[in-house]
Amino acid sequence: MKLKLTSALLLSSALAAPASAEMLSVVGSWSNLPLYQQFESPFWTQILPEASNGTLEVAMTTHNEMGLGVGDVFNLLGDGVYDVAMTVGDYAVADAPELEGLDVPLVALDADTARAMVDAARPMVNDIFRDRFNSHVLAIAPYPPQIVFCNAEVSGLDDMRGLKVRGSGRMTAKLLEALGAEGVNVDFGEVPGALQRGAIDCAVTGAGSGYNAGWWEVSTHLVTLPLGGWDPVVTAMNMDRWNSLDAETQALIQTTITAEFETPAWAVAQDALVNDVACLTGNAECPYGDARDMVLVEASEADFDAARNILITEVLPDWAARAGDDWAQRWNDSVGAVVGVTVDLD
Repeated sequence: MKLKLTSALLLSSALAAPASAEMLSVVGSWSNLPLYQQFESPFWTQILPEASNGTLEVAMTTHNEMGLGVGDVFNLLGDGVYDVAMTVGDYAVADAPELEGLDVPLVALDADTARAMVDAARPMVNDIFRDRFNSHVLAIAPYPPQIVFCNAEVSGLDDMRGLKVRGSGRMTAKLLEALGAEGVNVDFGEVPGALQRGAIDCAVTGAGSGYNAGWWEVSTHLVTLPLGGWDPVVTAMNMDRWNSLDAETQALIQTTITAEFETPAWAVAQDALVNDVACLTGNAECPYGDARDMVLVEASEADFDAARNILITEVLPDWAARAGDDWAQRWNDSVGAVVGVTVDLD
C-alpha cells in the first residue's frame, strides 16, 4: 500500500508539471546517510533542474521511505515503476551474480584506486544493467570503505573466528566464512537491534554510515580492515525512459551528473574515512559532531595478508564459478589489470 501511495504521489506531481518540462520520478538510496543528504538529494532536486533551466523537474523519494526491499529497487526500475533509482550494487547480486565483481574487498585501499577499479568495471556494469535490469547506468559513487563494528572484544581477525557477522555483500560474507566467522544476512536498518540483542556480534558497513545510523551505541570495537570493499552505489535510469529523451537532454543529464554528483562524491571519499573513524573513536577531532569512544582496532599486516590470500584463493574462484568464466575473464582483463589481482580460471 505504501509503494502504491508513493507511486501515486509521484504520478500526481508529474501531472502537475508544466507541459514543457520533463518530470523524472527518482528513488534515492538510504535517506539518513551522507551520500543521499550531501550529494543525491541536492543533485536531483536542485542542481539538475537548475542546469536544465526548468526543462527537467524531479519528484524524489528514497527506497527506505517507500518501504522497498533493497533487492527490489533495480527490478522495479526495469519495470518502469519509476524513472531513476540508486542503491548499492551488492543489493542486486541475487539477480546478477556477475555484478559482485564491482565491489571486491581488499583490493582497493584508497579512493583513487577504488575509482580506477570502478571505472574499469564500468563497461561490465553497463552491460549488466542493460541486460538484467533494462536500465542505463548514469553514475557509480562510493560509500566509504566497509569496515567492521563489533559488540565484542576483538583485537584482530583471529578473534572474529566463531562470531556471527553481518556482511555488506555476498563476497564479504564468503570472506568472513572463510575466515572462520559465521556470515549472517541482516538488513542495514535492522543491524542496531541485532547487535543489541546478541543476534549478531559484528557487522560490516562504511564508517560514516555506522556513525550516522548510531551503530556506536550498540558496538564497542571498530576494526578498520576493509573487509567489505567500497560498496559502490549505482545510479541508473529505466532504459525506455532514457531512450525517450532527446540527445540534448541525455547529454545534459550525463555531463551534469558526472561533474556535479559522481566526481564530488569520489573527491571526499578518502577524507571521509579518516574523519568518520575519528568521530567513532575519538582518536582525532570529529568534524561532524560529537566524537564517540569505540575501541580502534587497526589491521595488522598479518591480518591483511591472511584475508587477501583467502580472497584470491577461495572467494574470487567461488565468484567465478557462479558468474561464469566469460565474466571472470572480463574482470581479469579490466578490474584485475588495474588492481593487480587475477581470478584463477583453471
